Amino acid sequence: MLFFGAKKKDTMTKRRVVITGLGAVTPVGKSVQGMWQAIQEGKSGIAPITLFDASNCPVKIAAEIKEFKPEEHGIDPKEARRMARFTQFLVAAANEAVKDANLSREQLAEDTTGIVAGNGLAGMDILDETYNKYIEGGKRRVSPLAMPELIANEACANVSIALGITGFAHTIATACASGTDAIGVALDAIRSGRVDVCLAGGSESGITEYSIKSFAGMHALTDKFNDAPEKASRPFDKDRSGFVMGEGGAVMVLEELEHAKARGAKIYAELAGYGASADAYHITSPRPGGETCAKAMIRAMKDADIAPTDVDYYNAHGTSTHLNDITETEMLKISLGEHAYKIKVSSTKSMTGHCVGAAGVIEAIISTLAIKDSFYPATMNLDNPDEGCDLDYVPNKGVPGNIDVAVSASLGFGGHNGVVVIKKFKD
Repeated sequence: MLFFGAKKKDTMTKRRVVITGLGAVTPVGKSVQGMWQAIQEGKSGIAPITLFDASNCPVKIAAEIKEFKPEEHGIDPKEARRMARFTQFLVAAANEAVKDANLSREQLAEDTTGIVAGNGLAGMDILDETYNKYIEGGKRRVSPLAMPELIANEACANVSIALGITGFAHTIATACASGTDAIGVALDAIRSGRVDVCLAGGSESGITEYSIKSFAGMHALTDKFNDAPEKASRPFDKDRSGFVMGEGGAVMVLEELEHAKARGAKIYAELAGYGASADAYHITSPRPGGETCAKAMIRAMKDADIAPTDVDYYNAHGTSTHLNDITETEMLKISLGEHAYKIKVSSTKSMTGHCVGAAGVIEAIISTLAIKDSFYPATMNLDNPDEGCDLDYVPNKGVPGNIDVAVSASLGFGGHNGVVVIKKFKD
C-alpha cells in the first residue's frame, strides 16, 4: 500500500476510483440526507452542551449529536454497550454507506475489500468516565472493557467485525486531518490493486469535560457565544474567537471504476487525487505563510492531473481561528494563484462545528454532494470578513452553480495537512 507522500512508480497506471456509497451521523443530521438538507438550508448544529454538566466550564456550547440511538442505526443494543460513542458513530455511518452502495455481506467479506478509518481523540468519553469512577471508588477497580473501548483502533475494528471485512482494517491518527488522510490511504490501496473496494471513514466523540476544559485552556475554543451558540463558529469573520467542538462519524465507499460498473453501482463522483504535507513547525499552530500546506494541495492537484484553473469549489478546513483562516487563505493564493479569487470557498464547520477526526470525511461527503446537486454551501456567520480574508467564501447563504472539481482540505494539529480532489464523474 502507498501511504501519504509515497512516490508512485512512473510505470504504474492509475486505476480510477469512484465514490459509490455515503454514510454520516453529524450534529446537523443523523443521515446523509438529513445532513445535506441542513447544510443547504444553512442550519446550525451548535447548541448548549448536554453530554455533561458544563456549568463550571468557560465554554458551554458544542455541536453534539442529539438523541443518538444506536439501535436506530443497525447496531445491536448489547453490542452498543461495549462500544465507545466514537465507535458507535463509525459503525452507524458504515451501515448507512454500505446500504447506500448496495454491497452484500458476501462482497464485503471478499479479500479485496478493506477499511481505513481515522480519529483524533479516540475514546475520550470512556477515559473521562472510567477515570472518575476509578478515583471515586478508591482506586480499586477499572472496568475490563475500558481499554478495548477507548483505544483508537476500536472504531475501525468494530466496523470490520460488524460487516465481516477481512481484507484489512487500518486506523489513521493525524488529529484533525485523520479523516482526509484515511480517504487518501484508501485511494492508494485501491490504486495499488490491493483491494477493489475500500471504506474510508472518520469518527469522533470528544465533547467531554476534560477535553473541553483542555481546549479552552489553550484558548482554542470560543467562549464568547455561550448565549448565541448558532453564531459561535464564524470562519474568516473578524469577530471569530476560536472553534466549536463537534462530534460525529462518516464513511465513504470507494471503489475501483470497473468493479463498480460490473456490479451496476451508482456513482456519485470520482475521487481523483490526494496530497499530504507536514508543517514541521509547531504542535498546534500552522506554519505561517501557507507554503507548507500549499504543498499538499499542489500534490493533490498533480495526483488528480488537474490544473489550478480546473478547481471550482474548495471546502475549507476553516476552523474559525485566526491562524487557521489566514494561513488557509494564503495557501489557496499560493496553490491557485489568481484563480483563487475566481473559485468559491466555504467552511461548513460554521454549521457542524469541528468534528476533528470525522471532519475530513464529513466535508468530503459534503463536497461530493455539492458536485452532484450543483450547489455551493455557505460559510455561515460571515458578516465582516477579516483583513487578509478576501476570497469568495459564500457568505451566509448557499448558492446554486455547476461544480466539476471540488477540493476538500484538512489541516491538523501538529502540522498534518491532507487534501483530496473530487471530480464530477465522466466515463
